[in-house]
Amino acid sequence: MEKHNQLLVAKGETDLYIIPRMANRHGLIAGATGTGKTVTLQVMAENFSALGVSVFMADIKGDLSGICKPGKENEKISQRLKMLNIQKHQFMGYPVVFWDLFGKDGHPIRTTVTDMGPLLLSRILNLNDTQAATLNLVFKIADDHGLPILDIKDLRAMLQFVGDNAAQFTTEYGRISSASVGAIQRGILELENQGADIFFGEPALNVEDFIKTAPNGFGYINILAADSLINSPKLYATFLLWMLSEIFEIMPEVGDVDKPKIIFFFDEAHLLFNEAPNALLEKIEQVVRLIRSKGVGVYFITQNPMDIPEKILGQLGNRVQHALRAFTPKDQKAVKAAAQTFRFNPKLNVEQAITELGVGEALISFLDENGTPGIVQRAYIIPPHSQIGPITSEERKSIMNASPVKGVYDNAVDRESAFEMLKARAEKVAKKAEEETHAKNIRQPAQRVSRRTDTIVEAMMKSAARSVGSTVGRQIVRGILGSLLGGRR
Repeated sequence: MEKHNQLLVAKGETDLYIIPRMANRHGLIAGATGTGKTVTLQVMAENFSALGVSVFMADIKGDLSGICKPGKENEKISQRLKMLNIQKHQFMGYPVVFWDLFGKDGHPIRTTVTDMGPLLLSRILNLNDTQAATLNLVFKIADDHGLPILDIKDLRAMLQFVGDNAAQFTTEYGRISSASVGAIQRGILELENQGADIFFGEPALNVEDFIKTAPNGFGYINILAADSLINSPKLYATFLLWMLSEIFEIMPEVGDVDKPKIIFFFDEAHLLFNEAPNALLEKIEQVVRLIRSKGVGVYFITQNPMDIPEKILGQLGNRVQHALRAFTPKDQKAVKAAAQTFRFNPKLNVEQAITELGVGEALISFLDENGTPGIVQRAYIIPPHSQIGPITSEERKSIMNASPVKGVYDNAVDRESAFEMLKARAEKVAKKAEEETHAKNIRQPAQRVSRRTDTIVEAMMKSAARSVGSTVGRQIVRGILGSLLGGRR
């Protein structure tokens, strides 16, 4: 597993190790369905955990939970150990924390609508440019008037408030389209139908809770239950992008370190980049380039390396390529492109080998001590030390009960925010208007009251302005790169 502070992943003509201080140079695990990517991910996660490095990974198929239990020898594992001449192979489990956006198979993960920000929300809601601009204005108005947007009902309340009073905001903020407000409201309804309303709220996740070490010195492996989440691919992709931006903003600069603080494995990575606008792709590329200096490694898992934008693919130094199929001209083109991403090996026809690899076999190139990609080798992934396949529901519950974050996120908190504040202000203004009308009717019983119909709106705005105090004029820039674009609240 570990030898001379190197992490054994596979065996070919030589033993193939990931060098810990090069692990934050990121990586790629690619290959067609059923070629062994999941086991490769499991072996790499075990290695990092044993080194004291925390790991985060999404469990798309629901079969990574077994990493918390010792594996058992069977015929296939025995054959692989014998073939690779591995004499001692200790079966063991690793410390795990289970997470679930929906709170069913792990601790809930929440964030506030404010922290998600309009950029990612626009993407998940499929908004056009005009609608996205309107959403940005809603966030800006909420900031300027001291109205926290924490959950979906806050966002709904803000949209209704801004839509109902669009004319009042035109001079300061520009034209607000009622059609765009309606489109956003419909998008939010669709999001709620996918269960996303559970994701927005408090207590919001502190991503530093991903970076914990067990009493035995092993890094915790954080497993996100994503077998249901993957049915909402935009929500899944947006969550991963949000998490990447959060860890980027929070983690301090550490420069070159002996080993990473945390490794992220992003499965079904193509979902991160599908239909993403160029501006967003550029920011993701910046994050991937800069986040390694914060002791963070990012490993993308996908069927084809061409799923990853070229600028990002070029930053993935540690590569494992499982078999690709070449049944169509398009497949053959993809195989050729994948072969060209490796450092040339005169003893190996890489393009041909990619189509011939067996299950658990891969073409591998890891960075050497100097950060140079190693010559590609054909090799077999070593068997994992933990159980291959899922654990039972009872075993999962037992681990959750002993979790280091038990009780921290399990119960939702609904504190006063935009929804409650707007409701309270409206009730106060309405009551005051009713009292004033009643008083005038007593003083002038024979006269009709002919005040303008927008008195309540004006009063609400004045009340909002008074409540802002020192926050008036403050601008909060949000988005996937809060710190790059100007900081976060």
